Amino acid sequence: VAPKPTTTARIVAPRACACASASTPTAPPPPALTKPSRLAAEARDAEGLGDIEGVSFSAYERGGFRCERVDVSAKGTQRIGKPAGRYDTLNISALLRRESTSFGAAVETLAGLLRETLPRRDGDACTLVVGLGNRDITPDNIGPLSAQSILVTRHLKSEAPEDFKMLSPVALITPGVMGTSGIESADYIRWVCAELRPAQVIVIDALAARSLDRLCRTIQVTDTGITPGSGVGNARSEISARPLGLPVTALGVPTVVDVGTILASCGCSVGARRDIHSHSRPIATSGRL
Repeated sequence: VAPKPTTTARIVAPRACACASASTPTAPPPPALTKPSRLAAEARDAEGLGDIEGVSFSAYERGGFRCERVDVSAKGTQRIGKPAGRYDTLNISALLRRESTSFGAAVETLAGLLRETLPRRDGDACTLVVGLGNRDITPDNIGPLSAQSILVTRHLKSEAPEDFKMLSPVALITPGVMGTSGIESADYIRWVCAELRPAQVIVIDALAARSLDRLCRTIQVTDTGITPGSGVGNARSEISARPLGLPVTALGVPTVVDVGTILASCGCSVGARRDIHSHSRPIATSGRL
């Protein structure tokens, strides 16, 4: 049965006018920040650029790269919605220039931030590295891809400690996602920690950002752990010191941005952005399971 022409006109015409009307004299308003960001720097910016009680901010240059540091106290948690702790954000946009020394400088800068964030420990204490994410979905594959470059040494230290005494023991797991394994990543990590008894956990995961300028161009390092899926409205169990009972350091790269931000950059109206966002959210949520 053919659809009624009048019904189709009522649905399509308003969207076309809202998204691409050449006669609209004024620019569309900025996108509403309705989706939570996994970046502490963006959460702070959402509250304004002034002083925020319980939140300290500093921006500086390190190794030729811009860095932002946000320290959040218990009071600050209530203001910006981020767990209390330290957040360092490294801007690696300089890598886009393809300079011969830029990659090495970025690695050294990130390593320095990581050393400052990790707690001091005994040289023989084991570190468990976790690559979170779905390897079958490109923007969620940061953790599994990073795991391929981790030097695993725990077995070497146990088999030949004298030959590898210059290395600290490192173990690695890539638990996948609940949609492919049927197991919560947090449960998987907790079981491994109970058997392995590491001194600390390093978690690598993809993040969600509010700004296109941060997409694949920043790295956040924090000592607060992480809640997988929280950036796309599909929060799983928390992976942090509270449930695990040991320090958890999280490294994240924003690979996902809210569709409203993209539509706003194209000049779409608020009404059109809300309509498209309501249809796209179930897709984003199912992809992050």
